[in-house]
Amino acid sequence: MVSLTDTAVRDFLTHGTRTAKVAFVAADGRPVVTPVWFIVEGEELVFNTGKSTMKGRAFARDGRIALCVDLEEPPYASVQIQGTVTMSEDPDELLRTATEIGGRYMGPDRAEEFGKRNGVPGELVVRVRPSRVVAHFDVTA
Repeated sequence: MVSLTDTAVRDFLTHGTRTAKVAFVAADGRPVVTPVWFIVEGEELVFNTGKSTMKGRAFARDGRIALCVDLEEPPYASVQIQGTVTMSEDPDELLRTATEIGGRYMGPDRAEEFGKRNGVPGELVVRVRPSRVVAHFDVTA
């Protein structure tokens, strides 16, 4: 079974600045997909979101999640993760993850700036615990 500890999966997820497309269910039952910046820590995928955002409210109601990270050019590839989330408002964890995520997507010179902007009260650390990981590499082969 594939997991986030699989070297090929981990390398794919941590390469460059690919975003995860997160799927969840809105309060009225509509399916919603939105991109997020993320990092991989251990066997979890981690992102930040506002507590009062549609994502934050959805995960408070229902902790199930699906997401997909893909390569949108040849040879095309994707990793899909299904699982559950845990959320934290711990200020130290929030600042640390927001800074690391900001550094990944905006570069090390702007990591602290984005950490201070996104690691504030009202934001959440969302940890995705996979129950299933599906990887498709080199789809054109």
